[in-house]
Formats: sequence, structure tokens, C-alpha cells
Amino acid sequence: QVQLVESGGGLVQAGGSLRLSCAASGRTFNKYTMGWFRQAPGKGREFVAAADWSSAITSVAGSVKGRFTISRDNAKNTVYLQMNNLKPEDTAVYLCGFKIVGYSTDPDNYDYWGQGTQVIVSS
Repeated sequence: QVQLVESGGGLVQAGGSLRLSCAASGRTFNKYTMGWFRQAPGKGREFVAAADWSSAITSVAGSVKGRFTISRDNAKNTVYLQMNNLKPEDTAVYLCGFKIVGYSTDPDNYDYWGQGTQVIVSS
């Protein structure tokens, strides 16, 4: 079992910034992928960003490219999402995903999930 705990969400005005964190604990794996996804009310889970074990492979969704950056600290088993120039359409619950083997941006391929952290961007 892997436990994921997200933090860093909140209410921010448009144009502001937030930094999300997701700490993994429990069973350890060697080369896992961690990703960020978001889900707005009435919508499906949407890919935001992902990074493989070494961060040699990273992906960012087109809707947030140039504004969001994903990074990892493997010594802390933590992945971060730096979100700049936030827009009202970024409002959602942001969830951290953990994929044991391989790399993917498809949420259906992730093995573990955190509870999510709410981000609200006011206009």
C-alpha cells in the first residue's frame, strides 16, 4: 500500500500562484511515476502534469503549459506542482497519482490516489 497526502491548495485571485505538494509513504518502489490530475464539478479527471522517477520524462497539459511546473524530491518521496498565473478555469480538486511501473498520463493507469486538495481561483 502507498499513502498519498496532498497539501497546498486554497483560494487565490486570478494571476496568483500556489504550490501543491504530495508526499508518498508506505510501501517503497524503485522507479515510480507521480502525476497531478484535476477534477472540476461534473467533469472527469483531467491530466495536469507527470514526472517519471528521474524526471527525465515529464509532461504538462497544454492548458497549463508555461504556467505550471512539476518537480520531484525523491529523497522526500514528494512531488510538487508550482502553479503560476492561475485562472478561474483552473478551479478544481487537484489529485496526486502514483504509478508503480512505467510512465503514463492516463489516470486509468495509476495505482494509488490521494484525497485531493481544493484550488479555487477567483476572478
